[in-house]
Amino acid sequence: MKFLVILAIAVASAAAAEIPTNYFDVPNTKYVRSDEATAPIIRSDFESHPDGHFSSVVETGNGIYTQSEGVVKNPNTDTAALEIKGTVRYTAPDGTPVNYEYVANEGGYQVVGSHVPVPPPVPELILRSLQYIADHPAPVERVVKKP
Repeated sequence: MKFLVILAIAVASAAAAEIPTNYFDVPNTKYVRSDEATAPIIRSDFESHPDGHFSSVVETGNGIYTQSEGVVKNPNTDTAALEIKGTVRYTAPDGTPVNYEYVANEGGYQVVGSHVPVPPPVPELILRSLQYIADHPAPVERVVKKP
């Protein structure tokens, strides 16, 4: 029994020696180590006010820039809502500049940017069908339960 325990410990320690400590140290992978983790923070500002308004800006040495502002709309009411507006800029790994703006509020998250996919236009036949449905609603039948 002691032999099996010693053998299991030896096998486990040999296997542990083969496990890389850093994900990017795995041999024969197609991943390229990035210096983004060590990019210096050039600018980092954050302001917060008691009324819920805030603003933040972060800029790094590798060209990443984020800016956001938040404000509470309709404070002290039952319909109070936080609205956040922001901008993000960076360069994609293929060298393409990415720039987008967003708004997050009671209407959801809306983003606008040149890299955001745009759906194709709705086909004319579908538009005509939707218009026909709107012009000809289904009849409403009144159902009365008999006792």
